[in-house]
Amino acid sequence: MLFQRVKPLDKILETAEKKSLTRQLGAFQLTMLGIGAIIGTGIFVLTAAAAQKAGPGMMWSFVIAGAVCAVAALCYSEIAAMVPVSGSAYTYTYAVMGEILAWMVGWALILEYAVAASAVSVGWSGYFMGLVKSATGFELPAALAAGPAWSFANGMPHVDFSHGVFNLPAVVIALAVTGLLVIGTTESARVNAILVAIKITALTAFIALTLPVINGAHFEPFAPNGWFGHGNGSGLGIVGAAASIFFAYVGFDAVSTAAEETKNPQRNVPIGLIGSLAVCTIFYLLVAAGAVGAIGAQPTAVGVQPGTPEFVAQCQALLAQGQQPLVCSNEALAHVLRMLNHPRVGDMVGLAANLALPSVILMMLYGQTRIFFVMARDGLLPETLSDVHPKWKTPHKVTIITGLFVAIAAALFPVGQLADISNSGTLFAFFMVALAVLILRIKDPKRHRPFRTPLVWIVAPLAAAGTVFLFVNLPFEAKMVLPVWGGIGLVLYFIYGFRKSHLGRGAVEVHEVDAGLPPKPVPPIKD
Repeated sequence: MLFQRVKPLDKILETAEKKSLTRQLGAFQLTMLGIGAIIGTGIFVLTAAAAQKAGPGMMWSFVIAGAVCAVAALCYSEIAAMVPVSGSAYTYTYAVMGEILAWMVGWALILEYAVAASAVSVGWSGYFMGLVKSATGFELPAALAAGPAWSFANGMPHVDFSHGVFNLPAVVIALAVTGLLVIGTTESARVNAILVAIKITALTAFIALTLPVINGAHFEPFAPNGWFGHGNGSGLGIVGAAASIFFAYVGFDAVSTAAEETKNPQRNVPIGLIGSLAVCTIFYLLVAAGAVGAIGAQPTAVGVQPGTPEFVAQCQALLAQGQQPLVCSNEALAHVLRMLNHPRVGDMVGLAANLALPSVILMMLYGQTRIFFVMARDGLLPETLSDVHPKWKTPHKVTIITGLFVAIAAALFPVGQLADISNSGTLFAFFMVALAVLILRIKDPKRHRPFRTPLVWIVAPLAAAGTVFLFVNLPFEAKMVLPVWGGIGLVLYFIYGFRKSHLGRGAVEVHEVDAGLPPKPVPPIKD
């Protein structure tokens, strides 16, 4: 009975047909769209954490993560083009595999969007405080500049407040962006284009200044933690770093979801996806080579996980000696340029990150509130969450609640650990999408598909296997978050969603045109 609650795909498609979009995007426009969506937080923020995990071998980490993204993106494109409505993987799963699995995907997407927004907020905090210090010399007290260090031993969390208590700047930016979303301020296409240009210019300047001064000796040892972290399951090594670096590619689904607006999608969607991933991977490799080759990866010690109390203590000891390795920096790219006696350019890169990262937080928060909104409209969450503000016409309740949780996580966790937790939810969602593509090919092979995944019986299993491969190489605590979080979600589903579901009560509501409106009341069903 549980798996019989499937939202009719025909109903969803009827809605999509009512609001069909003009096909006007070509391969070049799609590629540019993908580059703009992908390049951002990961490369600015996670370079230091990846250097600690993999040393110079993080260059291979970018390649591995990009390859998994490529096959996952091809699967995502087929189902996004076929079911072009809001709700992302949650809606796709509801239409193919049923309500309970859709709930699990929607619940996991909280880890993708909300936790990612927290990670970006922490990354912004590091660049902001670095820029302020460089410009004015002002520093916040250590207790307010970073959250505590976390580690897990014997399955229990251990918290060290000696080097940080509460990341105040991260909380401020998270709440500021939440406030913008509540009053309905969104980015225009022109503003987004300007921000993309700023990001590309900053990274190009970084590459131009670091590649000429690369020192080959800095690439030895190439993989201090090996490929798999010496088999200790800690999420270290080249593959462990790839599982973290996956965060740097999130955003590629912007190309997939634009399939409905693409001319000749069968040709142009793969070009846009693979083209944007290839360009971004080359950018990432050049940035990684420049950062490591110019000043060295300088891991604090072999086998130490970034963000742990041991790592923080070692960084503090090096700082007391007047040293700040790349792996210890909260603003990795700006730090490298300052070490190379380019302080003003370093400040400009920091400024670029300060300008660009809030827009990423906004997109992540918007995506999360949209998922919550659709789930509430389906009756799986309290319908009051989908209430729309009478003046601002935004789902203000769910936006405020989401923003508060994002701010709390940003205050208390380091960026690398937040990114790993976010990746666990993202990888699960992409795994389910790969399965959904195959299931639909079997259950409904004749249905019109504007885009068909090439070599689907090879590509989709590769995507599923790739997401599982990266997931098992995440740090232990990040892997454990997903089943624990999923268990909490299942309890909530059976307490509330199973009984209140509109579909379970006999009402099928798929209304995309009035997405800004709260759901109509569902009449009680008589026994």
